[in-house]
Amino acid sequence: MALGPKSDIFHLDQNSKTWICSSGLPSDVTIEVGDVSFQLHKFPLVSRSKMLEKLIGDSSDDEGKITFEDEKRPFAKLHDLPGGPKIFLLIAKFCYGVKLEVNSTNVVPLRCASEYLQMTEEYGEGNLIDHTESYFNVVFDTWIDTLKALESCEEMVEYAEKLDIVSRCIESLALKACTFDKGLFSGSSTESKDNPFATVIWNGIQTTSTNQDWWYDDVSKLSLHLYRRFILAVESRNLDQERIAGSLMYYAKKYLPLLGRESTFSSGNLSSSSSSSLYLNSDQKILLEEIVDLLPSQKQVVPTKLLLRLLRTAMILHCNPLCIGNLERRIGMQLDQASIEDILIPNMGYSSETLYEIDCVQRMLDHFMVAEQDQEESEVTESSFNGDNDDDDDDDELIGKSRSLAPMTMVANLVDNYLAEVASDVNLKLEKFQSLAATVPDYARPMDDGIYRAVDIYLKAHPWLTDLDRELIIRLLDCQKLSLEASTHAAQNERLPLRFIVQVLFFEQLRLRTSVAGCLYVSDNYNSQPHLSSSMVLPESGNMHLLTTRENDRRLMAEDMRGRVSELEKECLTMKKEINKLVKTKGVSWNSLCKIFGLGLRLKSKPREGCASSNDRDRKKVPPPSRIRDVPNGKNQDQENGELVD
Repeated sequence: MALGPKSDIFHLDQNSKTWICSSGLPSDVTIEVGDVSFQLHKFPLVSRSKMLEKLIGDSSDDEGKITFEDEKRPFAKLHDLPGGPKIFLLIAKFCYGVKLEVNSTNVVPLRCASEYLQMTEEYGEGNLIDHTESYFNVVFDTWIDTLKALESCEEMVEYAEKLDIVSRCIESLALKACTFDKGLFSGSSTESKDNPFATVIWNGIQTTSTNQDWWYDDVSKLSLHLYRRFILAVESRNLDQERIAGSLMYYAKKYLPLLGRESTFSSGNLSSSSSSSLYLNSDQKILLEEIVDLLPSQKQVVPTKLLLRLLRTAMILHCNPLCIGNLERRIGMQLDQASIEDILIPNMGYSSETLYEIDCVQRMLDHFMVAEQDQEESEVTESSFNGDNDDDDDDDELIGKSRSLAPMTMVANLVDNYLAEVASDVNLKLEKFQSLAATVPDYARPMDDGIYRAVDIYLKAHPWLTDLDRELIIRLLDCQKLSLEASTHAAQNERLPLRFIVQVLFFEQLRLRTSVAGCLYVSDNYNSQPHLSSSMVLPESGNMHLLTTRENDRRLMAEDMRGRVSELEKECLTMKKEINKLVKTKGVSWNSLCKIFGLGLRLKSKPREGCASSNDRDRKKVPPPSRIRDVPNGKNQDQENGELVD
């Protein structure tokens, strides 16, 4: 907007830093703004400004005058003028009727300065206050001009707040950000379809993206105070929380160098990049705390990986406990989406005992368990209101329960892997290890191989543990949930207590017996097939080839079963030898072992000659081949050592 018809009559004296008005008349007043002086005339100034009229009138006496070229003239100081000398020059031009350009960059300083100088309609119709106020309607029509006007408020926030300029700019920007629509862009729709990243202009908005994150970079140029007010404004207008979270993460990455570089955590380099030169470490701490406070409360709107990076940065910058606790709670609610690399947070404490933040992971795990429990209770409450359910509803409920176990199982696997990583830390206390492992319920672990691996690493890194401590840590394991590979390793692990090793061998033997019995049952059914088929009528010649093929398949299946049974017998024999070796090494008998571990012991005595009838002999069970091969010197192994039974 252009104001004033006259040409420019002001020039600057570089030596004295003085603006001189060359209107043909000698100046009769001097105005000092900052370190710059203005040699002007009384009448144009006092006819437009109430404050200048008062200042020049008060300085007309001899005490307020200065000597200039042997002549005393009024002198006034305006060091508190918003905008400084640059804006006062524009105001002087307006008072003299000189042409000046009002734009989105200087309209806010001009409005604040005109208010400061009291340039109201009482001192001339169409005064500067009226002109600048009317121009705001033009500024608020476009995104770019509104943003520039808001940025110009940074230097004079106090004056802009009093005039409600900041609030009006923020509300205008919030309205445009919330009502964004791709269809409102000008230009060919075909071009936007072919090139979604083509530069388009809509309502003064120039962007290279048609996504709804177009305003992220623009508002990131605002100071933290103004940016916070903008986020609160769009949140009050019910903007999608994912877009709010996206803007916050964009702002945080721009000014927090530790958040954008993963290598910083491992290298310990805390230097700031050029993009964050505006913020020192103390300012970054305040910035991070504000960002965390502004994060939406909705679950999963911020990726867990980014939340964990925020948590690491907060620990490095030593943010307040409220900020760290807020991040831990948010991460805990979606801990099933975390990875082992993200939760391995180095200990940033000055007097840290452990290498990693074990307590932090414990708190996040506690938050996850509380959230899961609350969700389960809410589902139970909801199902209680729907008392009458059909069979289809029951099936849906079963499917829902199986899905609800997935996050818990993922967290259990995450915790087991985390324990395996931190177990080698010699400063890790047994109580912390047990507490973290026991927080996960037993049903969340289908197999105990992961926790067994962590326990084994911990025992290896802490050889000074007492037998009582080993017994305590081994209670975390369920030997019946170990795989065959883990059971084999445990049976040969000298770091484990003897009681646990015997239990592993016993349950593995029981498992093998069950497998052998099942294979023998299938084999017996196969052997009865020829007798059954012989009693049947012979098929026609056309189906003979099909029956022959089926018979060959059954024969191959039976041979495969026999091979598996043979392997199981060999494994059973190996386990028996390990038990005997263990008994001989520890110097205890089978009877004492069974009494210690509570296992049933049955001794088979030799049959007396002539006492058993022929029917009794027919009912005796034939020992498996592995037991027959294990009899030394013609003696029965069961007679010598006894047999473990369930």
